[in-house]
Amino acid sequence: MNKICIVGASGKLGRYMVQHALDRGYEVVGVCREKSVNKLDSFKSRITIIPGATNDQDVIRKAVTGCDGVLTVLVPWGVHQYSSGTAQAVMDYASSDARLVFSCGWHITRDGKDEYTKLFQIILRVVSWIGRIFRAIEIDDQVEACRRIFDSSTRWTVVRGSDLEEGESQGLPVWSEHIGDPILKSNMTRRIDFALFMVEALENDELVHEAPAIVGCQSDSALEHGEV
Repeated sequence: MNKICIVGASGKLGRYMVQHALDRGYEVVGVCREKSVNKLDSFKSRITIIPGATNDQDVIRKAVTGCDGVLTVLVPWGVHQYSSGTAQAVMDYASSDARLVFSCGWHITRDGKDEYTKLFQIILRVVSWIGRIFRAIEIDDQVEACRRIFDSSTRWTVVRGSDLEEGESQGLPVWSEHIGDPILKSNMTRRIDFALFMVEALENDELVHEAPAIVGCQSDSALEHGEV
């Protein structure tokens, strides 16, 4: 793998992914909104930056051309199907054999076998309701985006992240197929390590057509229950 695209490169997670990718010698194309281009100033001499909305098909078509892999941050912004539009554009225009790695939260379930606490379910409903009222976020559209990914024949991976914190890297997170696994109980991952998992997934064929739920490798639950 030589050239990759990072969709949502200017965000906190995106910038960490850019650094991890450069550390591995990848040629990097970053996509971000025009008003956020300045957030990538520290990388601008080393990456190609394509400004524009990440659900703009023309922007994505240009960005993913010739890329061996695409890392996409699925964000449920607004009420205009931003997540599903971004995911669909990536799947439509990336090379048929490209590795596609998407990020989302734990609320996404692939097979309905995930076990969520009542508190988590209540918080999710409240956040979804508030988001719709203020037209700020669209949780259901992120669900729709992942449904489309799961149904596609692309070489996808959907990485489901726990709560995130800043701090120095602790190493590659551990993962499980389903929420409810005791290894995930700590529910905390360093953001820099979430990004590390995303970049590592590009060349891990064992994660093709998987939706790993991750947690920090130094979290109490990971140390207690070992790697999955």
